[in-house]
This record gives sequence, C-alpha cells and structure tokens, in this order.
Amino acid sequence: MKTVIIGAGAMGSLFGGLLSHSGQEVWLVDVWKEHIDAICSKGLAIEKKGTTRNISINATTDVRSIGKADLILYFVKTYHSEKAVSDSLILKKDDTLFLTLQNGLGNEEVICKQIDRKNVILGVTGQGATLLGPGSIRHAGWGKTYVGELNGKVTGRINQVVQMFCKAGIETEVSTRINDLVWEKLLVNVGINALAALLGIKNGQLLDHPETLRLMETLVSEAVEVAKKKGVRIEANPIDRVKAVIEATRENRCSMGQDLDRKRKTEIDTINGAVVREAERLGISVPYNRMITDLIKVIEKTF
Repeated sequence: MKTVIIGAGAMGSLFGGLLSHSGQEVWLVDVWKEHIDAICSKGLAIEKKGTTRNISINATTDVRSIGKADLILYFVKTYHSEKAVSDSLILKKDDTLFLTLQNGLGNEEVICKQIDRKNVILGVTGQGATLLGPGSIRHAGWGKTYVGELNGKVTGRINQVVQMFCKAGIETEVSTRINDLVWEKLLVNVGINALAALLGIKNGQLLDHPETLRLMETLVSEAVEVAKKKGVRIEANPIDRVKAVIEATRENRCSMGQDLDRKRKTEIDTINGAVVREAERLGISVPYNRMITDLIKVIEKTF
C-alpha cells in the first residue's frame, strides 16, 4: 500500500521509517523543512537501545508532489487535524483509507467532517518515540498497535493494514471495539502525559516516587469514572495498564513533555481537557484533571 504519513514528528517518523524499511512505498509530509531536508539528504536516523540505523524514505513539505495514496496516516497534533485533512484531500482516490493514530478523543470526527466515514478507520498505538533533532528519532517504547473499522467489523482492508504493519515489525491486531480502546489509550495518556510533562521527567520516573504514583492513580481514576458513566467498556485494570505502559516506555520523554521542552502548544485539550469536558456534561467532579489541565494551559500562555 502506498502510504502517506501526515505529521513527521517522533511517532510519524517512527512508523514511516519502519514501514519504509520493510519495503513499503512511504512518504513523510511535514512543514518542518529542516527535518524533511535532513531526511532527504541523509535518511531517517532511528536510535534503538544504543544502536542507530539510517533508513531511506521519501519526505516532502509539499503534499501535492506525491500523487494518489492507498493509505493516509495522521500523526499531526490534534489542533492541526482539520488543516491536515484538508491538505491531504488531493491524495484521495475512491478507495483511499484514512487512519488516525493520534492521541486523545474526537480525531475521527474531525476527519469525517471532510471524508466519508466509509473511508475512515481508527487506531491506537503503544509505541513510543522521542524526537532527537532534524532527521533523528529514538525508538523508546514497543507497545502493541490496534486498528479497526468504526462499525467494529473485520474487513479485508483492515487485515491488509495489520499485515503491512506486522511485516514492518509493528505488532498490530484488528480490534472490533476500537472506540473502547481509544478510551483505554486516553486513560494511559491521562495518567502519563501532563504529569510527566509538568515535572520534566521521563515516563519511568512516575513509578519511582510515591507522590507521582498517587497523582497518576488519581488522574486515571477520575477518567475511569467518566468513561464508565459514558458506557465505555474497559476490560483491563486501568491503573495496572498505565503502570505497564510506563514501564515499557521508561526511557521515553512523553509527547507533551517534548512539546513543553520546545515551547509548543500541547494536546492537553484532547487528553485531560477532554476528560474535564465530558465530566462537565455528565455532572461529575474531576478536580485533579481540571487542575493539571489548567496548569498546562498557564505554561502554554507564558512561553
């Protein structure tokens, strides 16, 4: 499948590099010219457990230069989604698939405002990556990836995406309850991202102190109450799952932390902020999520 990845940050570059290395035709698209130029001239450097490999991959700042695509994969920040979808319409064929693996809630709805729902699929990933500089990333976590149809059916095209990802070394499964998994992934981000970002620490350090552990558990517990009130089916123990993800991505600096480090706007509105909004609709109090959302927003205003 000819795959175009919109948003070549740490995660977009990771997926693009692994897919390209497996023999797929892949294009990375990003507005960061220095990053794209470095990839075009030297390849994409992926560091993993102290070893670095350079991967040749197509990269451009101009989506119009690519031609039609079979799969369009979105990794842009959620507040850029609407423009990213609009810019990528030129890539569309009748059967082009549009897949979001972005953080937070509501990403598929943003896509569906411009794309027919029958062309949209949804996913979540436990992979972790850190952007080291132009043309260079660190593969820092190896969690499983799930993709699924919005209606929960198992289709040939979903199986094709899964097979392509697995061939690239991205452990992936089809899910018939992908919307529930989006909430389960949200719970992970609720417990990790803002807290680690605020404290300026790597993920693993959240487990090293009783104070951070207690804060993480409270943030997640509040979000679980909201999810259950909405009828979301959560199968695993959420706290245990967050701890497992933290351990698996111990050396990773979370995406929100990377944003704050670079004085960039974060995705707080679609993570802890989304919990606050849903809680307000349901009449539930989530003071810890409200506080941490407010703190991140204040930091953003003082860049």
